[in-house]
Amino acid sequence: VGVKESHQMTIFRIIAAILHLGNLEIHGERDGEACSVSSEDEHLSNFCSLLGVEHSQMQHWLCHRK
Repeated sequence: VGVKESHQMTIFRIIAAILHLGNLEIHGERDGEACSVSSEDEHLSNFCSLLGVEHSQMQHWLCHRK
């Protein structure tokens, strides 16, 4: 296809992160008005390490909209 190997690895990293994000367990609270994500969820840890984002910030913003 003509994509450089370094670009391929970036694409694979993003796809892997998206797949891990899809496996996250989000727990509903207060009749669906709130939610939480376990800080020990391995999929969240993998997602954050693949994309280089802060674990606590991602855990917070997955459950809070602004």
